[in-house]
Amino acid sequence: MEKIKIVRSLRKNIFQWIKDNRKEAIILGLVILIGAIFRLYKIDGYMTFLGDEGRDVIIVRRLLVDFDPILIGPRTSIGDMYLGPLYYYMMAPALLLSALNPVGPAIMIALLGVVTILFIWYVTRLWFSPEKTGQGRALSVAGLVAAGLYAISPVVIEYSRSSWNPNIMPFFALLTIFSVWKWWHEEKLRWLFVTSISMAFVLQSHYLGLLLLPVIGFFWLLTLIKVKSKKKESKEFIKYTVMMAGLLAFLMSPLVIFDARHGWRNFSSMGKFFGERQTTVSARPWTALPKAGTIFQTIVTRLLAGKNVVVGKYAALVLEVGIVAPAISLLKSRLRDRESRAYLLLIVWLSVAIIGLGVYKQHVYDHYYGFFYAAPFILLGALVQKTHSKFGLDGKIFATAVVSFLVIASLLSHPLRYTPNYQMKRAMDVANLISNKSDGAKFNLAVIADRNYEDGYQYFLEKDGEPVYDIDPLNLEDTIADQLFAVCELPKEECDPVHSPKAEIANFGWSVVENQWDISGVTVFRLVHSQ
Repeated sequence: MEKIKIVRSLRKNIFQWIKDNRKEAIILGLVILIGAIFRLYKIDGYMTFLGDEGRDVIIVRRLLVDFDPILIGPRTSIGDMYLGPLYYYMMAPALLLSALNPVGPAIMIALLGVVTILFIWYVTRLWFSPEKTGQGRALSVAGLVAAGLYAISPVVIEYSRSSWNPNIMPFFALLTIFSVWKWWHEEKLRWLFVTSISMAFVLQSHYLGLLLLPVIGFFWLLTLIKVKSKKKESKEFIKYTVMMAGLLAFLMSPLVIFDARHGWRNFSSMGKFFGERQTTVSARPWTALPKAGTIFQTIVTRLLAGKNVVVGKYAALVLEVGIVAPAISLLKSRLRDRESRAYLLLIVWLSVAIIGLGVYKQHVYDHYYGFFYAAPFILLGALVQKTHSKFGLDGKIFATAVVSFLVIASLLSHPLRYTPNYQMKRAMDVANLISNKSDGAKFNLAVIADRNYEDGYQYFLEKDGEPVYDIDPLNLEDTIADQLFAVCELPKEECDPVHSPKAEIANFGWSVVENQWDISGVTVFRLVHSQ
């Protein structure tokens, strides 16, 4: 009964807000609609579906069909470490609802991306919008700019329409930061539980999420200092902190259990990763400072400027200049007002991210930014709002020009301008061909490609109940079949499956090509043992 009352009250408040802020509600609705279209349009054609995505749906399908519990998540590309399994359990309902079609989890990611757009608007509006007027707050330029640019960012869209563990990080990273705001600024300590849950999802989507821990720790110390003189509040804060740590440990426990059963392999890999600093990370944070400007410019270019280097360079300069005033005001305000506290949280979040990326010695890919995707958009929205309100017509013209250039740059490199890859359709077509040509007999599978492996094709073969076997060198008699299908994704003239060094083909033994077919841009070979 109480839950029904809460839902009714929430619905009433939403309708009342829309009534009082009709113009903003209409613009926000358009932003969300555009963001949804850009993420969901032909998602089955644009989504990535290669070996990693195939591996994930194979594991989740076995959970749903065979009730095979999952204790670890995917293996990291660097460091030989494993993530936790939370993303697999998150995938399960979506895969089930889509009748085991891999597009289901991709749609889940796209919808989460749309929710993230709304979340960015809400957080930015809460932190940086003008105070209330007669009928509620004035139009939130900050929130609409941040959400609008996030909705059309090419990099964000690319990682919002495929099922992949790092793609959930932007939402849960923002939820982590927002929860910090709730217990640090608003003193609602129960939000420490949300911090635990959201951080568990962050850490199990990508280990770069560890860079959120210094942010949490900084504001935890500020909160502790604030409540230290108050015995009751201090005791309450420590109690919730202990419960928070316990909840986080519980959510991370499947990975610990797996590690304990396998000789602490993961912890050993982590120690090796952070210990070999010559090739992985530097232990000296100050070494990142000379690179901070370049890193920030790259972030702005990739996320805000549609990968346009020229636009990104000048946009980064505008943001750097624009953030000086808020930084100075932090010293003057002594963190007494909402806006100065929001700037502090945002600046600490971005600063830790830049330093963390600066000490990392490997190549930084776009999805590595996931733990702070929202930050530069919120910062730009805040500075546009301030420019609008402080510098009159000239400020509005300048801010509008900056945002317009960023919008144009994003749309010019928009992913929908390019032809869909149809990777999932290719996997289905190849699987159907192999099913027809194998005549129901046992077979092995191999993929010859630069950046792919068998699991994308194998998923559909397993789903259809085909007798596909992985060759086990320790059990050759039971796992080697009389035929092997080799899928070559290279140009046809470069395909030579008989002499390929691929383990799946080498383990099959001496062979000859019995037949071959061209389908969906690849060549499929049927190999049999040579006499």
